[in-house]
Amino acid sequence: MAKDPVRVLVTGAAGQIGYALVPMVARGVMLGPDQPVILHMLDIPPAAESLNGVKMELVDAAFPLLKGVVATTDVVEACTGVNIAVMVGGFPRKEGMERKDVMSKNVSIYKSQASALEKHAAANCKVLVVANPANTNALILKEFAPSIPEKNITCLTRLDHNRALGQISERLNVQVSDVKNVIIWGNHSSTQYPDVNHATVKTPAGEKAVCELVADDAWLRGEFITTVQQRGAAIIKARKLSSALSAASAACDHIRDWVLGTPEGTWVSMGVYSDGSYNVPAGLIYSFPVTCRNGEWSIVQDLSIDEFSRKKLDATAEELSEEKALAYSCLS
Repeated sequence: MAKDPVRVLVTGAAGQIGYALVPMVARGVMLGPDQPVILHMLDIPPAAESLNGVKMELVDAAFPLLKGVVATTDVVEACTGVNIAVMVGGFPRKEGMERKDVMSKNVSIYKSQASALEKHAAANCKVLVVANPANTNALILKEFAPSIPEKNITCLTRLDHNRALGQISERLNVQVSDVKNVIIWGNHSSTQYPDVNHATVKTPAGEKAVCELVADDAWLRGEFITTVQQRGAAIIKARKLSSALSAASAACDHIRDWVLGTPEGTWVSMGVYSDGSYNVPAGLIYSFPVTCRNGEWSIVQDLSIDEFSRKKLDATAEELSEEKALAYSCLS
């Protein structure tokens, strides 16, 4: 039996991440090789011509799974009937801009997109916010789309999670697919805490703890953390453009695991609405280790948190509380 197509919205679709993401969605990377999709692409009017070019290329690629393309600058048309919304569009920080200026621009964008999603998206639409500040943009979206269940609004920290897996794989010279259960705690910013205290590597002799194999606490608590935290800046320095391919790939990973489930014994990192787990203040969108089953995520409970980690969890929560206050001040 052929499946019904799933409608996937990508905002900011003519941008760098959008251009990397839409072919992945059309090829089945996000939802599986047997799941047809209809792509909804939204961008701002100045990008309309470029967006149409992307639509032309999607036609030219003749993707078997792609059953339709909506390319528009109208937010209502873009949001109508969508089952999955990947919010890549946002206002980037430009040189000389204060954080509050960037925040107020994004608050107004996410406020209007929230109401369009709430009124026009399919019931039980799953939302992933990618545009920075991702956690706080997701929180604003949640505030202004009260009828979308809070468990359906998430932000992307899978890119940081995958970066952490990559660093461990390089350090130990093992396949990245053999490393699992790193954690990104907190904000998708340079205060995030990449934690490998519970991570393991599959070896010929069975599963071994990453900490035991690396056997270098100074690196794990120092350079490893800062490399993951600042990887985005390192890529901008190298490419003169921000990371797009890896962000698009991580967005596919996030949605795929959320919809299709995480493998037994493996967790991933997702920015989700805090319920107070691990003494993180409730009411923030905060990155936790989660497992997914039947389209629902659950926070992994009862992991031990040492004193070093506790301080890191609290510092990133504090930054998110400040961002939340700043966002709310932009609303008034």
